[in-house]
Amino acid sequence: MDFVLALHSHLPWVLNHGRWPHGSDWLCEAAVDTYLPLLEELEALAEEGVRAPVTIGFTPVLANQLASPVFALELEAFFEQRLVACDEAVTDLGHGWDSQLVGLVEFWRRRFERLRNRFRFANRDLISAFRRLEDEGQLEIIGSAATHGFLPLLGRDESIRFQLALGRHEHRRLFGRLPVGCWLPECAYRPRGEWAPMAGAPYTGIRRGIDEHLGDAGFQFFFTDAHMANAGTLLRSSGDPASTDEFDRHVPPVGAGATRSPYRSYRVMPARAGRTLAALVRDPRTSQQVWSRHEGYPGDEAYLEFHKIRWPGGLKLWRVSAPGSDLGAKQNYDPNHAFGRAREHGRHFASVLSQIAAADRASKSGVIAAPFDTELFGHWWFEGPAFVGAAYRALEGNPLVRPTTASSHLMAHPARTPLRLAAGSWGAEGDWSMWLNDRTAWTWRRLWPLESAFWDQAPVALNNPAAWPVLAQAARALLLAQSSDWQFIISTGAVADYAVRRITEHFDDLEKLLAALGGGEGGLEAGQRLAGELQRRDGLFPDVLPALALALRGSRAL
Repeated sequence: MDFVLALHSHLPWVLNHGRWPHGSDWLCEAAVDTYLPLLEELEALAEEGVRAPVTIGFTPVLANQLASPVFALELEAFFEQRLVACDEAVTDLGHGWDSQLVGLVEFWRRRFERLRNRFRFANRDLISAFRRLEDEGQLEIIGSAATHGFLPLLGRDESIRFQLALGRHEHRRLFGRLPVGCWLPECAYRPRGEWAPMAGAPYTGIRRGIDEHLGDAGFQFFFTDAHMANAGTLLRSSGDPASTDEFDRHVPPVGAGATRSPYRSYRVMPARAGRTLAALVRDPRTSQQVWSRHEGYPGDEAYLEFHKIRWPGGLKLWRVSAPGSDLGAKQNYDPNHAFGRAREHGRHFASVLSQIAAADRASKSGVIAAPFDTELFGHWWFEGPAFVGAAYRALEGNPLVRPTTASSHLMAHPARTPLRLAAGSWGAEGDWSMWLNDRTAWTWRRLWPLESAFWDQAPVALNNPAAWPVLAQAARALLLAQSSDWQFIISTGAVADYAVRRITEHFDDLEKLLAALGGGEGGLEAGQRLAGELQRRDGLFPDVLPALALALRGSRAL
């Protein structure tokens, strides 16, 4: 049975929007906690000759930041700040505050120095470092929508086409090849049908399904959550609905009463003929084993406590400790013990995969797809990269489980069972409610009219070279306003004011640029000045206009 570990790397655009706590430090923490340690682990596995064919995605908005010279400067400053914090902590702790923690500070100092050297060895270019691993055949890098827009709720099909076309264009620019697979932002999907997400939404009649847009953009596979496959509709090869009995004859159920197996890929059939597109289903068992802080590995008492931090400086010196303990009761962290537990958990995870493979009646052609946010490994779960390495080492030579990439699995075992997925996401309730609710409805009411105004004005502006700089920056403002992160942050209630400020800022920028394109706000001359100022702050996606033209034409893949 094949095993596909899929890692989804994403952060919204934070460069040039402050440093702490939600500006560039957010990005630097992800690089130091996750991307660099994961790179180290994958390189170590390669040197040992251990196959670790991770399927990893970098959203275009994240990749643009990692490739930016501004990020390189910010990360150097971040390392310097952390090393100064180590110096200050040693002085403070040495005066009797807690001398037992001095050794931990030295652990952090050695780690920061090692990771800074690794960053410099890579010429301060993480994109090229991961690209080299793909060029060597050690992993697969997949693409995504440009700014991680919540595609089912975007008001115009042009916006969906734009997110996907620009995402592919940027992937090719930065990674040197077109992506085969796509990470659907938030695993959010809707099939073809009438679009009526909330009262007051612009009525557009029957809209094309997200699968149709993915196929037209040139993607060949994506990941979906199990409940969307389980609630979906089996199709015959003709595209007509089939009975549950027919489905069960094609795919043996797993578990009592199960009507869908998560251990198969499915051929997603658009309502009308389109490109071949496969969906790999997130396995609930392995997801729970890793995701859950309460039932899964990250809640182990030996692991680094995420929430207790020494200020100033930001050092973490304590472990999870006893279940349910408050921050004041946290015990000192022991790195050797914690990383030993990560190795144990990696071996246990490999045994869980073997149990699944042994129980599945058609395991030779089956697949265990385990998609996670990359930032879980290292940032949220500090020992996570070591766990990944241990799992792959334990799977080496396993007769039941074969690690592979998503593309390699589908090449060897093409998806044959047609299935129309149900609408949903991998959000907390399995639906769209983390992004559309009473607290976020105002964002959509403001976005949808701006979307329509942009796409109504874009064809005229494309025919006027003098308008191109303004149109390009308006496109960036639209894309940044569409990031799914803002509604998610508002819904969680954590730093909601930051998300409100950011999305409002992009709405306001877009309004001013559209006014300039329409002859108001001082006309094009004033619009060009504004576009220049905004580009210095939000200058991502240098080749935004060709993808915009493609979205307007409704053409197929780049």
